[in-house]
Amino acid sequence: MPAAETTIAREIPETGVNLFLYISEVLNHRVLDADGGVVGKLADLKVKLGETFPKVSSLAVKKRKQKGLFELDWQDVLSLNSTVIQLKPGAKPKFRPLEVANDEILLRDELLDKQVVDTFGAKIERVNDIHLLIVNQDLRVVHVDYGVRGILRRLGWLRGIDRLSNWLFAYQLGEKMISWKYIQPLLSDTVKHNLKLNLTARKIHELHPSDLADILEELDRVNRSSVFRTLDLQTAAQTLEEVDDPTLQVSLIESAPAERASDILEEMAPDEATDLLADLPKEKKDRLIRTMEKPSREAIEELLKFREGTAGSIMTKDFLSFHKDRTIGDAVEEFRRTTYPLESVAYIYVTDKEGRLIGVSTLRHLITCERDVPLKKLMNTHLVKVGPQDDIEDVALLFKKYKFMALPVVDQDNFLKGIITLKDIMQSRFEE
Repeated sequence: MPAAETTIAREIPETGVNLFLYISEVLNHRVLDADGGVVGKLADLKVKLGETFPKVSSLAVKKRKQKGLFELDWQDVLSLNSTVIQLKPGAKPKFRPLEVANDEILLRDELLDKQVVDTFGAKIERVNDIHLLIVNQDLRVVHVDYGVRGILRRLGWLRGIDRLSNWLFAYQLGEKMISWKYIQPLLSDTVKHNLKLNLTARKIHELHPSDLADILEELDRVNRSSVFRTLDLQTAAQTLEEVDDPTLQVSLIESAPAERASDILEEMAPDEATDLLADLPKEKKDRLIRTMEKPSREAIEELLKFREGTAGSIMTKDFLSFHKDRTIGDAVEEFRRTTYPLESVAYIYVTDKEGRLIGVSTLRHLITCERDVPLKKLMNTHLVKVGPQDDIEDVALLFKKYKFMALPVVDQDNFLKGIITLKDIMQSRFEE
């Protein structure tokens, strides 16, 4: 990255010479044909997505006395200077009406002054300028400028401000750049632009769900919905669980088609999905529940029966339980197959033949004991448990006293109905 502002090269350099410039330095400049005649003004640059540092494929030019924009391939540009863009001989007849494909974007129209996701810093930034590099006669996008320098450069004030700050303070405003490889563009909420968003959405999928949740909370409604729709079901579910604002959770799930919304809820922890559904209008809630697969539907319907503020209202159905005669090996195999969160499988619950809770084992047993040892030989029968109607405050006191990762929830006949994890109780207390 250059330490100071660069002067635009007078000719497109040959192979081996690299030159930097900013889009603000070339926008609105006159475009001249090979004979020096004015063709029009540069209105935008079209970029083809897909590469780490994508190439500018063509100029978008506003031609004199003609409506609409016309494009010309970048390869037909001969030189640039501080005021004009010179075309190669024979380039003028090659102009054609501008068309933007699904894998292309216009830098000025779709990026400048727009929000982007910095997938490295996991935050939202506003694009103030776009940093370009001429390398091997290609013009590539290399950075996004989100700092004050980008604004001052576009206003034409940057050199004056630099001179003044150097004279007064021996100081110059620093560059604030993000490499394009960490940028996720956020484009308009249309079918066409959603297709474009999918081309680069792989970057955003690599973020942790909690970072994605923070990003969604910062975005406007349109971009928020666009990003959420690009997430796969599991990522969408995990992200939705990390969103702190119930109103935003409802907005996101309502922005998805009914079938996808139902699938996302099925991927969520049952207690998290239940909390979200409880905030939806009854008609919408009932419709989503009806479209769920039977196991998820039954689990959520049972949780919805419990009064808010009770153990049953925050318990989850994600846990591992086995008959007392099953072995450590059986538990290990099931543990390997499960997709439940780690806090939900910190303990292995042991039941009798009727399904009543009689003991608990830990992950330590799975790691240290022989595989053929029955669970009943290792289980702890001194159980601390709660009922579905117990007050959350009382449950919190048990967690504080015993330092457990999870507590079983049993009915009056000691049948295991679910568990409450430390995360569940912490979240319920935080929401209060």
